[in-house]
Amino acid sequence: MSSLPVSLASWLPWAYALGLIPVAFLHSPRRFWWPARAAGYLGLMLAVAAALQAIFNGHSSDRLGLAMAGLIGLLALVIIEYSQRYLDGEAGQRRYVLALLATLAAVATVVTTADVFLLVGAWILSSLCLHQLLTFYRDRPQAVVAAHKKFLASRLADVSLLLATVLLVQASGDSQITAILAAVNGQLQANGHLGWDLQLAALLLALAVILKSAQLPVHGWLIQVMEAPTPVSALLHAGLVNLGGFLLLRFAPLFSAAVPAQSLLVLVGGLTAVLAALVMMTRISIKVRLAWSTCAQMGLMLLECGLGLYELALVHLLAHSLYKAHAFLAAGDTVAHSRQHALQPLTPAPELGGLLRALAVAAVALLLLKGLWAWALPGHELPWVALTILAIGLAPWCLSRGQLAHGLLMFGLLLGAYLLWHQAAGWILDQRLPTAPLPLTGLAVLLLLGLYLLQAVLLAHPRGALAQRLYPLAFAGFYLDEHFTRLTFRLWPAPQPFFAPLGDRS
Repeated sequence: MSSLPVSLASWLPWAYALGLIPVAFLHSPRRFWWPARAAGYLGLMLAVAAALQAIFNGHSSDRLGLAMAGLIGLLALVIIEYSQRYLDGEAGQRRYVLALLATLAAVATVVTTADVFLLVGAWILSSLCLHQLLTFYRDRPQAVVAAHKKFLASRLADVSLLLATVLLVQASGDSQITAILAAVNGQLQANGHLGWDLQLAALLLALAVILKSAQLPVHGWLIQVMEAPTPVSALLHAGLVNLGGFLLLRFAPLFSAAVPAQSLLVLVGGLTAVLAALVMMTRISIKVRLAWSTCAQMGLMLLECGLGLYELALVHLLAHSLYKAHAFLAAGDTVAHSRQHALQPLTPAPELGGLLRALAVAAVALLLLKGLWAWALPGHELPWVALTILAIGLAPWCLSRGQLAHGLLMFGLLLGAYLLWHQAAGWILDQRLPTAPLPLTGLAVLLLLGLYLLQAVLLAHPRGALAQRLYPLAFAGFYLDEHFTRLTFRLWPAPQPFFAPLGDRS
């Protein structure tokens, strides 16, 4: 794994950082938005140009970094353009633009750097700058409290990441990521397993990702930061939370040889995905449902990485980022969509037998696909757990009898699209790594199948005994955040909200 093309992609963080200079000295909102927009366009052009340079010049490139740079360039431009209209007439626009550009510069550094110390520094800086965005409305107590909880969880993640970095550098004797991964491969070839230092480093990296990705029980801040401006929510859910997944992909060779770290990711990610998916079923607020969805999706992404399904995790990361950015930025259309939906005839609750038949049809189709895949592409086997995830995700398309042909067509199109993305993700990662041990794979399959069956029962019998017993617990988030909140306030009480003077427009 080498660094990105120096001439172009290494300038991506500078595109956003240089935009800070004119913004700091301009006073009119009409003037200091143009440097931000220029930085957004420049960043996207640099990301595209770096990708073209790597393709046509045959430059030895970090394909994962290039893919993430393109994602950041696109999302940054969209969020900047949206923010200018969203915050029109608001106080504190300069403060917002400065924090936004600094956050984008830090995130771009994380995905483009080849030095682990620079990665850690940019990781910490991105969190500190995001804190300024989350507290944009400093007079709102709920925003201040949620940002405070996030601040503490992020600092714990920073400490864990720093300790892991020290261990990795000591083991390899170099701070370059390529040298660290080479040391990992060398130790595996020499001993057949990793030493205690690299095993501990992998565990600390996994812990940092768990804390950064809002996994249970430190997830509460992600649900409660809805007081922040909508474009900040889009940036958080589409970009910053996903940095944990990127870190797992960046150090995939290390995690694939560290069973304790894999076990931690599978356990925490799997339980988070199951519990967050159940809680999401009880929510009415669109933004809160999206927040719980992000919590569940990140849990699933960590589960995928823990199982060694890195191609699936990369597809998940890119698709989730684009979907969540659109979902938050288009949240204003929800009222119109709800009114249109209210005019449509009510559909009866799905039958339990129909939900089970849909899963069976999807499973049979994927088993046939597995055979065709092995025949057409020998040596490129689809893991069983990946097929399980696909079967559960695509089963609803096989549900409706009245539209069975349409459902099967959509099932086939979505499946074909995933297979193309799977091949593309394999080319981007450019590595063949072993999957997790069989017990972890079996645990993941049981968790996912159990979630599908439980949701099927709840959907088929929404007023049944199980639903009535489970609903209060799920609606309360299983009371997990309350314990973390009490501990947080006991260790470090939240600051009081700041009420700015009416004339403060900076």
